[in-house]
Amino acid sequence: MSDQHSERLAALRAELVRQKLDAFLVPLQDEHQGEWIPPHAQRLAWLTGFTGSAGIAVVMADQAAIFVDGRYTLQVRQQVDVAAFVPHHLMNDPPTKWLTAHLGKGRLGYDPWLHTPTDVERYEKACTDAGGSLVACEANPLDAVWPDRPAPPNQPAVAYGTAFAGETSASKRQRVARALSDAKVDAVVLTAPDSIAWLLNIRGADLEYTPVTLSFALLHTDGRVDWFVDLDKVDDDLRGHLGNEVIVMPLDELGPALSFLGAHNRRVQIDPSSTASWIDTTLRTAGAEVSRAPNPCALPKACKNEVEIAGMRAAHVRDGAALTRFLAWLPAAVAQGGVTEVTAADRLEAFRREDAMLTGLSFPTIAGAGPNGAIVHYRAMPETARPLAEGALFLVDSGAQYKDGTTDVTRTVALGDPSAEQRDRFTRVLKGHIALATAVFVEGTSGSQVDILARAPLWHAGLDFDHGTGHGVGAYLNVHEGPHRISKMPNRQALQPGMIVSNEPGYYKEDGYGIRIENLVVVREAVTIDGQERKRLEFETLTLAPIDRALIESSIMTAIELAWLNAYHARVCETLLPLVDDATGTWLTAATAPIGTAQ
Repeated sequence: MSDQHSERLAALRAELVRQKLDAFLVPLQDEHQGEWIPPHAQRLAWLTGFTGSAGIAVVMADQAAIFVDGRYTLQVRQQVDVAAFVPHHLMNDPPTKWLTAHLGKGRLGYDPWLHTPTDVERYEKACTDAGGSLVACEANPLDAVWPDRPAPPNQPAVAYGTAFAGETSASKRQRVARALSDAKVDAVVLTAPDSIAWLLNIRGADLEYTPVTLSFALLHTDGRVDWFVDLDKVDDDLRGHLGNEVIVMPLDELGPALSFLGAHNRRVQIDPSSTASWIDTTLRTAGAEVSRAPNPCALPKACKNEVEIAGMRAAHVRDGAALTRFLAWLPAAVAQGGVTEVTAADRLEAFRREDAMLTGLSFPTIAGAGPNGAIVHYRAMPETARPLAEGALFLVDSGAQYKDGTTDVTRTVALGDPSAEQRDRFTRVLKGHIALATAVFVEGTSGSQVDILARAPLWHAGLDFDHGTGHGVGAYLNVHEGPHRISKMPNRQALQPGMIVSNEPGYYKEDGYGIRIENLVVVREAVTIDGQERKRLEFETLTLAPIDRALIESSIMTAIELAWLNAYHARVCETLLPLVDDATGTWLTAATAPIGTAQ
């Protein structure tokens, strides 16, 4: 632990004494409970040095612990002084268990803006079991000792017209409002910035990888919205776009608005998995009846309309051209030497940035060579980046935000001649990918019910992968969205037409190499056949980029699988060839050449 982090820990402990607290929770969350958080909310990193995407610390006067999931067991020990913050597994040895053993009769403080009601209930039980108490802090103790804390982002919000959105905000608001009325609630509190962006047909730039504006909203059953936002982000043009049924209000008016609902005995809906405990408590204290239910914008947002799907198709064509230029550039660059994981990722981003529609990446690029490819959420840093060398596999998982769509694609390529084992593993991953891509299923089927298709070829060889097979993707919004997914984990949400989801099976050999093949697909209605009794659905593949033929062992593929691959490659070549330079075109033609059918 650096002297700087030691001083920060000591300062926080002194502040806990001042606030009469025996312990304090430092989560990796902001007021919106989202995936990406702005610099001013990076409290866990400021205190501990840990920069992973999932974690929480507990600080007491004489000890502290940090909890991370399995992706970060190595990273946490590299970034954090484990003598000061003892590492624990977030799932196997959660902070509630640790608190029950260590808190005693102490007072555990928490920031009610940074925890959901569900979180608070768990911590209350842990404190009770330990003999202590849980205390909501009026002011975050860590913020009091963070002297150079960055200011909150204040990028302007902008209109997102129906040419891209495909539906007016008024229409969306009425649709969701009808659902609220059917549920017999008077209003819903919206805290997810992507839901607000979708509902109001706006976009922003408050987060690095997602084009949203950090804000809150109240949607009423008549379709009116009170939008609570930094007023500096809203100009007159945007107010005109919003119309007179959207009332723009300063952020500090949220509390009084919630109290007004409570004072008038309104029934207000919140999503307990993503709403700050502060909001829940404010409503209840004021007298509101709080109804807990999933975010009512999540499902309609996930079911893209034809305009959004057309935009996603167009974005994937241009993105595929950029990725293809990168894949064509890579072999000669590696042969010349000097290419690292970081410089390769930078080169791929440079190709994408030639597109005038691009606004940024959709997540930090994962570029892993050799054993780093086996780290599922690996992120190369300049000081630790591995050089790309002949004989290794290189996995690159990347995506971008374009004004007409969001992309997320993974390709694994052989740098030199792959081994027989690598070809076998890659081909099994490909077989699973094809099985999912070609699946036909009846209406009402969930992602967890089709997950087995992507794993079966690996299971046959006694292999598997330890992440989900697919996540939802927004339309120029979050690269990860629900409520649908494809995973072993149970999920009751049925796949519906218009939903976009990733198809990304993989295989990872620890300290060896990693393999993942990821395309985005959209759910659509399949052709009606004689005798069918239920509506049939299928996937349309959106992503267009070559799959490395050098890694394919055609002898274990069926004729049907090879036909799919050859048809996919023919489509890739036909679509992208007009968009790339001659040298890339020559490479692309060879990279998508047909593979002979199995005997």
